[in-house]
Amino acid sequence: MRKTVGLVVVLCAVVAGGCSNGGSTSSESASTPGPAASAPPVGSSSASPQPSPPADPCGAEPFLASLSQREKLAQLLTVGVTGPDDAAQVSAEEHVGGIFIGGWTDQSLLTASEMARVKGANTKVPLMVTIDEEGGRVSRIPELIGEEASAREVAATYSAAEAQQRMNKRATEMKKLGITVDFAPDVDVSGQPANSVIGDRSFSDDPAKVTEYGRAYINGLRDAGLGAVIKHFPGHGHGSGDSHTGAVSTPPLDELKKNDLLPFADLVSEPDVAVMVGHLDVPGLTDPNVPTSISPAAMQLLRTGDYAAPPRPFDGVIFTDDLSGMAAITAKYSIETAVEAALVAGADVALWISTDSVKAVLDNLEQAVAAGRLPQKQVDESVLRVARFKGVLSC
Repeated sequence: MRKTVGLVVVLCAVVAGGCSNGGSTSSESASTPGPAASAPPVGSSSASPQPSPPADPCGAEPFLASLSQREKLAQLLTVGVTGPDDAAQVSAEEHVGGIFIGGWTDQSLLTASEMARVKGANTKVPLMVTIDEEGGRVSRIPELIGEEASAREVAATYSAAEAQQRMNKRATEMKKLGITVDFAPDVDVSGQPANSVIGDRSFSDDPAKVTEYGRAYINGLRDAGLGAVIKHFPGHGHGSGDSHTGAVSTPPLDELKKNDLLPFADLVSEPDVAVMVGHLDVPGLTDPNVPTSISPAAMQLLRTGDYAAPPRPFDGVIFTDDLSGMAAITAKYSIETAVEAALVAGADVALWISTDSVKAVLDNLEQAVAAGRLPQKQVDESVLRVARFKGVLSC
């Protein structure tokens, strides 16, 4: 994402002599003292002390100090909205980190006046405005930005360079509407029938081709100033079913490492990219009945990058998939419990599709921190990752 919001100015101090790469400095080229000059005692310095570099050059500490505990926790929530009034209210009253534009959202929200009202409702931290806009059958606003073929059709029809241009064109239109983050591209590896849960949302059943076109979409989004979110870690493309309707099992982790995880290994190092974790049961990774979206083991795998050789660590933002509209989660957990479990597991942002339970979720999260179930350090680290993704902090 292009860094459009600057909260702090980074001050850099150069310590004398500290940047030498072996070449001569101006002091080295000056004439040296004669033999009569006495050397300073061992352990002393004739130079005046140099100031220490700033302990917090990015302004992370004052940024965190500017937020109350509840405001910090709210930054870790992205919620679906019905329209401008709903969005403005949840932003003003609860200061959520992001809103989600769904197929049910009144598109008058995406007018300049309404978007300005919503984004101005909370001036402390810029609001993320997110959407699922992959193209094909996962397209929320084709009438506003134009239609696009499915990922599979794009990869079969156009070069990667052309795909990047096409995504960039649509992303530019999204940016004009006030959208800041797209939950795309889908980098699942799949050869399943087109109308299956992933199907034609996947570029290909070839991991290399998925990586190539996934990178093209990421670049197209970034060049337009939008954040990209690759999904659904650790790979939904060979899953047993649809997590919207129930639990989904994938092949064992060792098999995912040879196929489904390859695009993630290549793409997590792209600048400003985030990752969405799916609701998947993975033999060899997750505990029974604990899908990846609330699994500490899955989050740790993504953070360490130990699924790749060499490892590909990831310190960007981790989003969950929808926690309120998918039976893989809702059959077992309330939204309050699911959000807590996801954040405790290591997700940075919990996503769900309505504003109805935001107050109850935040009440529960405050209790979770107070009781030690959700460590304060973990909350602060997630808040800072989200701030960097938004462009509020530069490092």
